[in-house]
Amino acid sequence: MGSRGSNHRPSSASRFENRISFLMLSMFATMASFYVAGRLWQDAGNRVYLINELDKRTGQGKSSISVDDTLKIITCRERQKKLDALHIDLEKAKQEGFTPKHISEDDGPAKKKLLVVIGILTMFGRKNNRDAIRKAWMPTGDALKKLEEEKGIVVRFVIGKSANKGDSSDREIDSENRQTNDFIILENHVETIEERATKTKLFFIQAVENWDAAFYTKLSDDVYVNIDALGSVLGSSLDKPRVYIGCMKSGEVFSQPKDKWYEPDWWKFGDGKSYFQHASGEIFAISQALAQFISINRLVLRTYAHDDVSIGSWFIGLDVKHVDEEKFCCTSRSSGAICASA
Repeated sequence: MGSRGSNHRPSSASRFENRISFLMLSMFATMASFYVAGRLWQDAGNRVYLINELDKRTGQGKSSISVDDTLKIITCRERQKKLDALHIDLEKAKQEGFTPKHISEDDGPAKKKLLVVIGILTMFGRKNNRDAIRKAWMPTGDALKKLEEEKGIVVRFVIGKSANKGDSSDREIDSENRQTNDFIILENHVETIEERATKTKLFFIQAVENWDAAFYTKLSDDVYVNIDALGSVLGSSLDKPRVYIGCMKSGEVFSQPKDKWYEPDWWKFGDGKSYFQHASGEIFAISQALAQFISINRLVLRTYAHDDVSIGSWFIGLDVKHVDEEKFCCTSRSSGAICASA
């Protein structure tokens, strides 16, 4: 009896433990089934979506899809979401006329679009040139403001900072600007003749970010302009969204360091003998879309030894209307020229 009883108890305990193990395994199996079923349902949904996406793109009623294609489409979905968000921002910007960020609705009624912002590139030690321009064709004081309000023309001298910031050169410009209020001072640009192309790029960037204009014009500080005639020429191109206007030219590429117009990257220009067609650096104008292109791509736009060549190179691969405007040829003796070099 004792021996049979002692053998019976371990057997009952063993069966109880087996039941517990069976229940635990059943629970895990059930949970695993739910998990696998959920994943299969999700994967099935993804496959349906992806196949539908492929069908839309290929026009086929039936389609098979590879893992690589799946990954590509998933990546496309994420990028499409980002593009949709960017399109929304772009449409909003268009409706606001690409107004600068610092202008709010509380600043008063919206200003009408300007015709042109003219930047006269100048340097330290050239005050006589600036004064001559002010006397000859550039309004000063209230007349400068009136030109902006009535004709939509903004005119400013453009200059950088001294290598020794705050020195006498900087102080002289600051003092002059307090009297005339007609400068764009490029705070992060060191004024050197070797960096004139970079300076021109920075002018367009700052101008398009601060003024909403149809055109942006670069001018040298030894050029005299008939400002009404300039406005008339630009007005005739308002229907061209991407336009580059100037006295188009080519010219020799100088490959010897001893040459005055030496181009270190001379070997990049085809046969190394002549440049592509580009506007003379004395005066040229670009439309707002091109100024915005420069602003957006500022970090990747390569500059060369000369600003006119640099600007021209940026537009070669774009859908841009090049206008060879004889009236912008300041050195010609044509009676129709709107400018003259000093």
